[in-house]
Amino acid sequence: MLKVLAQSWPLLMGVMLLMVGNGVQGSLLGIRGAMEGFTTFELSVVMSSYFLGFLGGSRLAPEMIRRVGHVRVFAALGSLISAVLVLYPLLVDWQAWSVMRVLIGFCFSGIYVTSESWLNNTATNETRGQALSAYMIVQMLGIIASQGLLALGDPAGFGLFIIPSVLVSLAFMPLLLADTPAPTFDSIKAMSFSRLFKISPLGCIGMLLTGGIFAAMFGMASVWGAMSALTVGQIAAFVAALYVGGLALQYPIGWLSDRMDRRALVMWLSALGAGVMVLATVIRLPFEANLGVALLLGGTINPLYSLLIAHTNDFLTKEDMPAASAGLIFLNGFGAIFGPLVAGWLMGLIGAGGYFLIMAVLFAALAAYAGYRMTRRAAPAAGSYAGLTPTASSLAVGAVLDMDKRR
Repeated sequence: MLKVLAQSWPLLMGVMLLMVGNGVQGSLLGIRGAMEGFTTFELSVVMSSYFLGFLGGSRLAPEMIRRVGHVRVFAALGSLISAVLVLYPLLVDWQAWSVMRVLIGFCFSGIYVTSESWLNNTATNETRGQALSAYMIVQMLGIIASQGLLALGDPAGFGLFIIPSVLVSLAFMPLLLADTPAPTFDSIKAMSFSRLFKISPLGCIGMLLTGGIFAAMFGMASVWGAMSALTVGQIAAFVAALYVGGLALQYPIGWLSDRMDRRALVMWLSALGAGVMVLATVIRLPFEANLGVALLLGGTINPLYSLLIAHTNDFLTKEDMPAASAGLIFLNGFGAIFGPLVAGWLMGLIGAGGYFLIMAVLFAALAAYAGYRMTRRAAPAAGSYAGLTPTASSLAVGAVLDMDKRR
């Protein structure tokens, strides 16, 4: 690991700063929007717009990089992110924010693709697994640190919008000044969604549902906090707990998944998530108990993403895995667009409890479908599990699959 850090610390530092900047603006907009009198539905549109842009970026960024190269794409997208971040407090309108969130989502998707390709290029076959693990850990640590920054600032002012812009600008320096050659992009063989569904119905349906859960969880957390009259510090602690839970439970759940039917693990994790969300919906819990809810929620949804990719790959040849994973990531992003919208509608209808109710419904649907699929065919021989976050691009997944090929 020390060798990986010595080789990749500029890149990992850049990723850390990017995630701090992204994490601050994701939570800040929900709090500031509530202060400005935006309705719950308007805020849900703002939050879902990020995932619409992210989905578009995941499809278009690789082609942009092939055309003009990593450095130009990275510099262009990074400059646009910095500009948009300082425009938020100047254009306080939910429709303008929605358009800017589409741009932010598109740009961050392209930034992730660029960063991950650089990391994959600098790592060797012997260090690639450690490098990717460090990358995923740094992503989560950046989000957690961003909530500490949010708790120290004033959401009503300009500072919390300017600081992320500065951090994002500083994050470009390690990558743009790196002396490693820019990597090349290999074409991925396309796989139709109909074929992908025939191969793994649970993978497809599960990715749609987990996309909705993750987007509602992260996108609407600050809106839920504002509706629940939490302080800025409490909202920041709640969002941080979502990622602490994901960071803590990835490895033990991955260890279990290599030793049992992954579908059973998906079913029981989803059932646990549904039960906790129902409890949080019907009982007004104290803040300390809600932190426990956040830990379990984050610790459930993040591993489910990796489980569904691993389960689908159990039915595939090595050659088909990259195309299948790209399709699954697209489905996850498509589901993410609707998560905040439905959550916002429910929160406007029944109050803050709608935040947990939508996730309870989606978790329950996933648990039921996983149980149903267990009756349709026998469990395959389990392949390897890799702890990935829902923000990982198809490139990171491809790097994991490439490591698996070489074993």
